[in-house]
Amino acid sequence: MTTTDRNRIDAPVVVIGNGPVGQTAALLLAHWGLSTIVLDQRPERDPVGSKAIAQQRDILDIWDTLDGAGRQIAQEGLTWSRARTFYREHELFCTEYTDDGSVFPPFVNLSQTRTEQVLDERIAGQPLVEARWGHRVTDLIQHQDHVELLCETADGNVTVRAAYVLACVGARGHGLRELLGVEFGGRTFGDQFLICDIQADLPGWERERRFYFDPEWNPGRQVLIHPCPDSTYRIDWQVPEEFDMAAEESDGRLDRRIRAVIGDHAYRIVWKSVYRFHSRVADRFRVGRVLLVGDAAHLVSPFGGRGLNSGVQDAENAAWKVAAVLHGMAGEGLLDSYHHERHAAALENLAITGATMEFLVPQTPTEQARRLDVLERAVAEPAARAQVDSGRLAEPFWYVDSPLTTTDPARSFAGRPPKGSVPAPGPGVLVPDIPVTDPATARSTRLRLLARRRFTVVTGDKVNAAALHRELLDLGRAVPVHRSADLAEGGAARLGIKPDEVWVIRPDAHLAATLTGPTAVEVNAALTRGLGAAVTALAQPPRPTSFRA
Repeated sequence: MTTTDRNRIDAPVVVIGNGPVGQTAALLLAHWGLSTIVLDQRPERDPVGSKAIAQQRDILDIWDTLDGAGRQIAQEGLTWSRARTFYREHELFCTEYTDDGSVFPPFVNLSQTRTEQVLDERIAGQPLVEARWGHRVTDLIQHQDHVELLCETADGNVTVRAAYVLACVGARGHGLRELLGVEFGGRTFGDQFLICDIQADLPGWERERRFYFDPEWNPGRQVLIHPCPDSTYRIDWQVPEEFDMAAEESDGRLDRRIRAVIGDHAYRIVWKSVYRFHSRVADRFRVGRVLLVGDAAHLVSPFGGRGLNSGVQDAENAAWKVAAVLHGMAGEGLLDSYHHERHAAALENLAITGATMEFLVPQTPTEQARRLDVLERAVAEPAARAQVDSGRLAEPFWYVDSPLTTTDPARSFAGRPPKGSVPAPGPGVLVPDIPVTDPATARSTRLRLLARRRFTVVTGDKVNAAALHRELLDLGRAVPVHRSADLAEGGAARLGIKPDEVWVIRPDAHLAATLTGPTAVEVNAALTRGLGAAVTALAQPPRPTSFRA
């Protein structure tokens, strides 16, 4: 996907929404050589509040493709070294986090505002991306080979032509979903949640995440405290449905609420907000030439940081597939795999966060009784502490059941591993990341960065990589074929690739296939499958060609 067929690409890809997911989508499309226009109805960037703060390791990995943005965010962000969980006055357990030698920490806390600034800096240096503020999309007209977007601006209506559209409009994307006729089923929780970002000097709290169940200063509910850079702490209270922010500020209750947490320390409120949690997912992530990405496609509770993180994974999945189609390497059926893969990921996130919310905000007497029983037993019984659910941190989704994945009985998926662990290499799983030498430049890089340039083949030490490359060329498949031992010293052992294996790696660094002693024809078949040959088209009812706001 490095050579653009200009005859196939006569219009840019349009990204609707200039938040971090939209920024990522635009930059990744540019990474694949595609001109991109980003439309946002706001007049300009509004850098207010921390918003999404927890950036997971594999998201930093994706952002590192964007001129090292992932490393910068990792360096500026804060990683807490311990997580303490309390029930009333009792500390139930403390989880310690240590450096495991990976390129990136398990996650960092950094405000969404700063993350957007870092990505804006990359956009400013990317000539293939143009950001247009003050453009509200009011209509989409889909044609056989392009989309027309009618936009309302301060200077009147304008029309923007797009080859494809990635809708990254965020949590308030109901208008666009209505335009597309997409259902957004699920639920909204009644209780509200209050966030305050405060700056304060709190010795000993700088690298601790604290979670309180039923503290005496928020009875029957919980409080979560996250440390952030610059002596900033994010405090998140569960509050009643009738909570009134203005009233709490005017009569001093908000100050008393904060002081119940931090004591007599001086503090300054940087930002505050009240919101409700949602658990919703779109019934279709693809409607013709429009792909729904991030919160436009799914909403989950923030415990575990699965909103922004899953949205970035959506953006990567969508970007390489749109690029493959526009560069003539795949048919449009590949885009249906975007729904197959990311809808499944959204359902898993909904299941995980739904279980967390059932424990945090029990809705029935049975759920309430179970929660109380678990918490009471957890004070004295270590076995009960495993049932305390304050959120499972975001993880990548493994595409083991994807139509793009070639199964391997020798490397079958054993299911979601324990919290904080990764599965063994196998079809659908992210390829292990190791330092390698780029054969083209002789420079040091990482395997995932190398793989994120195109489909890539890596062989075990007993496979003749050069011969396999020639045979694939004879079959019309021009992909790089690397012998693991040539990429890195001890590469085979460090990767876990067997001497007679061949791995096919997708452009998002997931394994499309792990093949034992394959012929070139079998490797080519896995590559063909990875480009959507086995995708069954989604059943989509006919829709009108124009959707008016």
